[in-house]
Amino acid sequence: MPKISSDDKNLTVLNLFSTDAPEKQEGLLGAMREIVDSAAYPGWMSSTVHAGVDKPGTANFIQWRSRADLEDRYDGEEFKHRTLPLFGELTTSIRLLQNEIAYSQTKSGEGVEISPERSDYTVIAVFGVEEKNQDDLVDALGPSMKFLADVPGYVSHTILKGIAARGLEGSFVVSYSQWESKEAFDAYQGTAQDAKPAARLDAERRTGSLLTSVDSNTYRVVHTRAAGE
Repeated sequence: MPKISSDDKNLTVLNLFSTDAPEKQEGLLGAMREIVDSAAYPGWMSSTVHAGVDKPGTANFIQWRSRADLEDRYDGEEFKHRTLPLFGELTTSIRLLQNEIAYSQTKSGEGVEISPERSDYTVIAVFGVEEKNQDDLVDALGPSMKFLADVPGYVSHTILKGIAARGLEGSFVVSYSQWESKEAFDAYQGTAQDAKPAARLDAERRTGSLLTSVDSNTYRVVHTRAAGE
């Protein structure tokens, strides 16, 4: 199964597709499975497909050897004349986000794994930020959140620093977090202000002062494949 590590210096791509109906989500998932199962692109390492839970949509967490390999894929006739038009018919928005992994933490300390064999409740949030504040937001969302290891139901979180995008303007940071269940995540989100530890309050104040926008959805992993499989 694919693993996420801040030691990984390859390119991480997060393709986020939103749609307006559950049946269109199923169409997206079918198309994505077909592409992932036939992938043999130079430099492609793995793809992990996620199905939207709270809102219809999909996410594809993709590992590439380099940006040059990805751009070769984008420049290909198949991508321009088949893949994008197909997704355009099924989606209300398409965001193709290129990132580097800036920070990763797990409760177990054993590394982040993403697989349909796991039952993680996955939360993906995209934060807009002014370019000058991007590194500060990475710190506020990553190293400053070490207290999460003590939160019931927390599994992991990874912070990705955006380096380029299609379908999204400006600088951004992505949070990819795993929880044991929706109930555990909702309990964390619903914590009363006076019950939050000082470290959380400080991280939330910093985040709120730096971000310019935020958009999130929740997912479950439904399919994955790596090169050579």
